[in-house]
Amino acid sequence: MKFHFISGLPRSGSTLTSALLRQNPRFHAGISSPVAGLMDGIISKVSAGTEMSSMVTQEQRARILKGLFENYYADTDQEVIFDTNRTWTAQLPALMKLFPESKIICLVRNVSWIMDSMERKFRENAFEHTRLFNSPAERSTVYTRLDALAHADRMVGFPWHALREACYSDFADRLVLVDYDLLTARPAEVMKLLYQFLEEEPFDHDFAKVQFDSPVFDTQLGLDGLHRVHSKVAPRPRKTILPPDLFERYAKMAFWHDLPDSPAFRIVAEQKSS
Repeated sequence: MKFHFISGLPRSGSTLTSALLRQNPRFHAGISSPVAGLMDGIISKVSAGTEMSSMVTQEQRARILKGLFENYYADTDQEVIFDTNRTWTAQLPALMKLFPESKIICLVRNVSWIMDSMERKFRENAFEHTRLFNSPAERSTVYTRLDALAHADRMVGFPWHALREACYSDFADRLVLVDYDLLTARPAEVMKLLYQFLEEEPFDHDFAKVQFDSPVFDTQLGLDGLHRVHSKVAPRPRKTILPPDLFERYAKMAFWHDLPDSPAFRIVAEQKSS
């Protein structure tokens, strides 16, 4: 059983990527799994300051953690597992000790369009107080909602910081950054490059019949359709619903267009000059 990982920014095509990868009968891929949280929980139980810290050696910890992955996916028949979680880019040192040959697919997208997508989902679920916001003050206006999402420990801000750190880490060469807009516009070319990076045999994907939905998971968040993908991979241009000042502010956060001295592999579109 071989492990790879999917991470990166929210609303940037990780679900679409999983839906495409799972068309390959050798691959298993899904939405965010609990493995990252379980791994962090185990590490916290045996770390300094706990009564078990001196009872479990580093070698035992590695075996326990590797066993967590293997046992969680024990019922999976596929040879290659893609585990998805936004936190993987923040846990690369541990991840690479367990699976040194693994690679991480990181989905990216203009942050303004990520915020636009989140705001649309919020408005579509107007009769629901989504769990994404912690108080009436946070959910009160588009300005407070986006400020909350962009905070360093929240849904957009945390993976953005984690990804930027990963791009300059000792394991940056294990990362491939995949641009959502490029994926939807030229899926066959992007998937070909992705397979080359993963060192996997090419596969003929069907970009007109993509299936994926997770209504139970989305209901728990109070955002119906968050992980529903269109059946055909194609660009869907639209006008933003964000105020111009907000759109301009978050558009400046696309750091992956300029990564000096980073060995991270990039499948991204050229940045348009203003």
